[in-house]
Amino acid sequence: MPEPTAPDTAPLAGKAALITGAARRVGAATARALHGAGANVVLHYRSSAEEAEALARELNGVRPDSVTFAQCDLLDGAAVKELAQTAATAFGGLDILVNNASSFYPTPLGNIDEDDWNDLIGTNLKAPLFLAQAAAATLRERGGLIVNLADIHGMRPLRRHPVYCVAKAGLIMLTKSLARELGPQVRVNAIAPGPVMWPQDGVDEALRQEIIARTALKRTGSAEDVARAVLFFAAAAPFITGQILAVDGGRSIGW
Repeated sequence: MPEPTAPDTAPLAGKAALITGAARRVGAATARALHGAGANVVLHYRSSAEEAEALARELNGVRPDSVTFAQCDLLDGAAVKELAQTAATAFGGLDILVNNASSFYPTPLGNIDEDDWNDLIGTNLKAPLFLAQAAAATLRERGGLIVNLADIHGMRPLRRHPVYCVAKAGLIMLTKSLARELGPQVRVNAIAPGPVMWPQDGVDEALRQEIIARTALKRTGSAEDVARAVLFFAAAAPFITGQILAVDGGRSIGW
C-alpha cells in the first residue's frame, strides 16, 4: 500500500496576491492566510500606512522579500490603474485579487447626500469593477482568481444603510457578471460575511445581542473565518466560479 501523501503546506507557492484594505482587520487576516499558504502579497492601504508597514515587516520576517505594500485612493480611477500595474510587476505577475476595502456607515433616508453615494458606491462597487478590469489581462495569463468581499446585507437590507446595501448588492451581481466575462481563464467568487467583526465605532449592545440571537451558531465570527474562506477559493476550489459564500454563522437563515 502506498504511503499517504502529506498535505501541501504551501499550495500558493509562486502565486502573487493583491489585497485591498489589507492593513487591518479582515484584510490583514487574509494577507496572513494567503502568505502562510506560500503566496507573495501586495498590501494595499489608503491611509493606514503604519499598520501596512508593520504587517509587511511581520510577514517578511517569516519569508524575506515576499510582501510589499502600495498606497492608493480607490476613488481615483487613474490611481486604481496604477495600483493594478504595481501589483502585476511586484512579483512578476498577479494570480489573486481580493477586493476587500470597504466604506461602511449609516445613511438614513432623508439624510443621504451625493458624497455618501459616491464614497459607498465608489469603494464597494466601482473600485472592484475598475480594479478587476485593470488586472484582467495578467489574471487571464495566469489563470487567476478574484474574490470580492460582499455582505449578507447585499441580499437582505440593513436598516439605516440603504446606500451600503445597494453597493454590496451590486458587488454580488458584479461577481457573477465578471465570472462570465473573465471565464474560462479567471474564476470570480464572493464572500458574504455576517456578524464577523463589529464596526469600529461600536454597535449598541442590545442590537448586538439581538443579531447574535438570530444567528444559528449563537456567536460572532472572526476575521480569520473570512480569511479561511478566501484561502479555500484560492487553494482548494478550482471548479467553483460565480458563487457567493455566506460566512455568517447561519445569520442569513435565521432572519
